[in-house]
Amino acid sequence: MEDVARLAGVSKMTVSNVVNNRDGVSDQVRRRVLAAIQESGYRVNLSARSLKSGRTGVLGLAVPEIDLPYFSHLASLVIDAAMSRGYHVALERTGAVEAGEADALAHSRILQFDGLIMSAVALDVLDDRLTEAGHPIVMLGEQDFGDRLDHVAMPNEEGVRAATLHLADQGCRRIGIVSGAPRDGVNVITRRYHGYLAALAERGLDADPPLLLPLDDMTMEAGRDAAYRLVDSGVEVDGLVAVTDTVATGVLRGLADRGLRVPQDVRLIGFDDVPQSRFLVPSLSSVAPDHRWMAEKAVELVVQRINAPLRPAGQYVAPFELMIRESTR
Repeated sequence: MEDVARLAGVSKMTVSNVVNNRDGVSDQVRRRVLAAIQESGYRVNLSARSLKSGRTGVLGLAVPEIDLPYFSHLASLVIDAAMSRGYHVALERTGAVEAGEADALAHSRILQFDGLIMSAVALDVLDDRLTEAGHPIVMLGEQDFGDRLDHVAMPNEEGVRAATLHLADQGCRRIGIVSGAPRDGVNVITRRYHGYLAALAERGLDADPPLLLPLDDMTMEAGRDAAYRLVDSGVEVDGLVAVTDTVATGVLRGLADRGLRVPQDVRLIGFDDVPQSRFLVPSLSSVAPDHRWMAEKAVELVVQRINAPLRPAGQYVAPFELMIRESTR
């Protein structure tokens, strides 16, 4: 750093400010320092910096999948939120299985991440590995972590309730839900199903078992096949709530393949409001959680815990709105 400062004709503090992207350095001086860095071959010794500060400047983000639109969108927003606070993000795919989630916890410790943001599906909420990781963890997802960990959740029940009420208010009387197979416990499927049932009860509509369309996985293919089964069974339906926009995209394809029009024959609404939803034909109505709020809140919480490890944990639910588009009009 002294060599760079001498080459650029500035102080070591100025070089430090440029390397760490701090404010207070003019563009002209910044360019001069960057040129001196390139000329000298200077590189920040991250190992030495970590030993000195006890931090690496890296946050982990562990999600079930990275090729699904929701998680790729979330990852992008988390990276933006972390960068604005001077952190980098390491992304890990868990596969939504306990072994993958346990590996993510272990890797974050071995690689000395400053903190971990994790969307857990399979790990038990009482698993000691969550509280013995040795670094701050913020949980995403639908499980109830009580006061053990900071938790940022989707508006699952409230969002699906609003979506189902919207279909009923549009005149639908035979409303189905395309979701995962029924499970015990607290998870995305049970929470969203409860929201669906609550809305039907509010409007005095029946929760007819044939209108529950279970899925083995949350893919477009599974949504398409569920639509095939529904139409081929002859069950009367005029509205459908899909558990995610990815599933809804498959349902839209399946209904079209069987000759049903959306929204003329069946109204369809999804959940997540991923960017692709507005470009479908017809454009997809969707429950739109505030993804940017979720990413900002998760990063804010993990950074707060890095600086104040003993502060009480909090539970936060994202705000949402219904994005009404062609598929339900």
